[in-house]
Amino acid sequence: MKFLLDVCTSSRSLREMLAESGHDVTLVSDIDPRASDEVILDLALRQASVLITEDKDFGELVFVRRMRHPGIIRFVEMRVDDQVAAMRELLEKYLSALEQGALVVVTKDRVRIRLPQPQRDGLL
Repeated sequence: MKFLLDVCTSSRSLREMLAESGHDVTLVSDIDPRASDEVILDLALRQASVLITEDKDFGELVFVRRMRHPGIIRFVEMRVDDQVAAMRELLEKYLSALEQGALVVVTKDRVRIRLPQPQRDGLL
């Protein structure tokens, strides 16, 4: 899989774990560390990369502004080692959901997954 690590989640530990597991990892900080959330989400979509972030603002972009995305993982108040352990679990247990473009919110005690809704072709 392809992952785009937001500036707030670009720890060496997480990056190395993903790369060593055979995943393609891109860092926002290597492209533009001051990129806006809209630019980051567009980059993730163009690269078909699951965005990994701690930033809750992406929820507004997806649910309120209905911006498209290839999948988002949001870690909430987790230390780097907990993020790495959670990412291993996500890849092991929830790979299918990630491949479908899920929005995943991970806390120390819980994983919430919201799968994308099918497009309705303009029907009400």
